[in-house]
Amino acid sequence: MKQLLLFVFFANIIFSLSAQDLYIPRDVKAAYAKGTRSMDGKPGKNYWQNRARYNINITALPPNRNIKGEESIVYFNNSPDSIRNPSIKLFLNIHKAGAPRNFGAGKDYLTDGMQIEEVTVNGAPYVWKENSFSPTVQQMRLPKALPPHDSIKITFKWHFEISKQSNREGMIDSTSYFLAYFYPRIAVLDDYNVWDRMQFMDSHEFYSDFNDYTVTVNVPKNYIVWGTGTLQHPENLLQDEILKRYNSSFTTDQVIHVATKEELAAGKVTKQNQTNSWQFTARNIPDMSFGLSDHYLWDAGSVMVDDATKRRASVQAAYDQPSEDFKHVVRYGKHSLNWLSHHWPGIPYPYEKMTVFRGFADMEYPMMANNSSFKDTTFSRFVAEHEIAHTYMPFYMGINETRYGFMDEGWATTFELLIGTADVGKEMAEAMYKQFRVEGWIYHNSSLEDIAIVTPGDALTGPGFGNNEYGKAAIGYLAMKDLLGDEQFKKCLHAYMDRWHGKHPTPWDFFFTFNNVAGKNLNWFWNNWYFTTNYIDLALSDVKKTGAGYDLQITNIGGMVAPFNLLITYDDGSTEQKHQTPSVWEKDQSKTLVSVKTKKKIQSIKMDGGIWMDANPSNNEWKEKK
Repeated sequence: MKQLLLFVFFANIIFSLSAQDLYIPRDVKAAYAKGTRSMDGKPGKNYWQNRARYNINITALPPNRNIKGEESIVYFNNSPDSIRNPSIKLFLNIHKAGAPRNFGAGKDYLTDGMQIEEVTVNGAPYVWKENSFSPTVQQMRLPKALPPHDSIKITFKWHFEISKQSNREGMIDSTSYFLAYFYPRIAVLDDYNVWDRMQFMDSHEFYSDFNDYTVTVNVPKNYIVWGTGTLQHPENLLQDEILKRYNSSFTTDQVIHVATKEELAAGKVTKQNQTNSWQFTARNIPDMSFGLSDHYLWDAGSVMVDDATKRRASVQAAYDQPSEDFKHVVRYGKHSLNWLSHHWPGIPYPYEKMTVFRGFADMEYPMMANNSSFKDTTFSRFVAEHEIAHTYMPFYMGINETRYGFMDEGWATTFELLIGTADVGKEMAEAMYKQFRVEGWIYHNSSLEDIAIVTPGDALTGPGFGNNEYGKAAIGYLAMKDLLGDEQFKKCLHAYMDRWHGKHPTPWDFFFTFNNVAGKNLNWFWNNWYFTTNYIDLALSDVKKTGAGYDLQITNIGGMVAPFNLLITYDDGSTEQKHQTPSVWEKDQSKTLVSVKTKKKIQSIKMDGGIWMDANPSNNEWKEKK
């Protein structure tokens, strides 16, 4: 027992020392010093995070664009410090004229933003004063500081005009709305970055606490509401035949047409009250979103996502009649949940349902996706699979997407290739992957493309920002998969997800978890891929005949430690492929020697990186001089 304890003690020292090989920003270093995070990648003994309980009531009466809302927030301070000045996120203020944003804004985009009418703190009226210089992030000053391990109740009453220009939220058509980011929310207070006061610029994404929600969406009769969470009392909302189909969809493998075009037109779907109140509940989730329409068709089915418990998850689709590809969406969604649950990441889908709503954003939300319609159904499936994969990162994992978007977009892009390979085969999946995820980075010579992936996303715009978060980060994860092998890679990934789901991991929690679980100091790889200005450019610089065969000198011009294949053709016409994982670069990242043992004479050698595309392939071939 004593020897075991000594081993554990010295192993922890080794991992702590190896962690120092990576750049760690000062705020994250302070978290390690406070014990809220641990150098072995686990949450520290002093880890904490705050949460809230939201009760929201929203009224939408299309075609009227004015949306009214009321909410009460019970906020729990689990931090060791008192809170006096909480930050409040008002994302829809991005629509205000003059709001700072990274995109232009036409007249259909602009509105007056969120208009706060009343605020109370613990039942007492509060004078709301809005700062016009930071419209999407406001700051309150509480009459009395909120002590540690205590709670406070804040209420808001507000209204806003839904934007005519639909993107992540807004009008899809005159009687179809997508409601997202529609409520005032308390910003994240975390253990390393303190208050999240990053402005929403309409290009970056989000960072949210895990909260409990009860949301009621009031709409006219004949309107259906689809949304995050569990629909309460559907028997009070749906007519008998529709209710029967809806309920059966949760237990069948078939695709059920819950509501048809004819039934919608005849008023045979919802109860014929003047107003119907659709209430949804969800626990321990980072956000809620809703789609509503009086003419969208409704399909549904379900799939088993957890073999051990026999738990099924619902898949639903809401779409207009012309969107022919959406007739396949429930099938695509069922396939996605099944594959993601059983293969990569190989963790059962954590929620009860997934709804894909026909919009324009190709954007993810908890249990929801707002997707465009495409004539190419293969591409429709590709988009659906990417957005559904986001369930795990960032929603299950609580990632700060604004600052470290590569921790969620990079993973969704990774899963996108893996499921795509199962769908259409390796050749087609990788061709699509290179076209959409790699070529824009590797063949673009701008210095913006060389910015380190770990650079905080809120400091970046332009193509370098996008490629850092998607393809560049993803092929880094896939290179690590190639290095460790599938079994050990999945073991490390599962450990990371087990440790940090429902929490707020940083990149260092991810890196150090992999080091810890793999039992290896992988910082040489993490540093090379995520902390440097490297890119992929390898050269087959020399080939020498030896007594045992050939020695191949590979030079790493771009610096990135990418895997590669050597395609060897012998003079007898036979061929051989030798795959090299990133491990060949561990000792020397500038050059490596690959020995080919053979008695045959080599006629030619071609180096091919596959999805790890080379910026300059002109120096990747060698031919025997005749």
